[in-house]
Amino acid sequence: QVQLVESGGGLVQAGGSLRLSCAASGRTLSSNVMGWFRQAPGKEREFVSAIRWDSVAYYASSVKGRFTISRDNAKNTMALQMNSLKPEDTAIYYCAAARSAIWKGAMDYWGKGTLVNVSS
Repeated sequence: QVQLVESGGGLVQAGGSLRLSCAASGRTLSSNVMGWFRQAPGKEREFVSAIRWDSVAYYASSVKGRFTISRDNAKNTMALQMNSLKPEDTAIYYCAAARSAIWKGAMDYWGKGTLVNVSS
């Protein structure tokens, strides 16, 4: 049973930075795609970023250039560095992982989420 636990959310002013972390347990995910999704109030959950086992990264156009995803396979962790935050980045951010080593657009395991609130 894979468990994913997010941390690092909080309240930040527009233009500021936050770093989200995700710790995985239950099995090693060093060969799996991991990533972040977010869900804003009243909206559908959307893709933010994903990273392969070899650190090849994928980003939504709305965050490209501002967010950086990374992973530490030895520690079974992943992070999302978020810079130049905007009020529209306000959402619950979910850590996720796929059974696959190839990014196919879908995830199989999910964390419970951490709230990021960006004030204007």
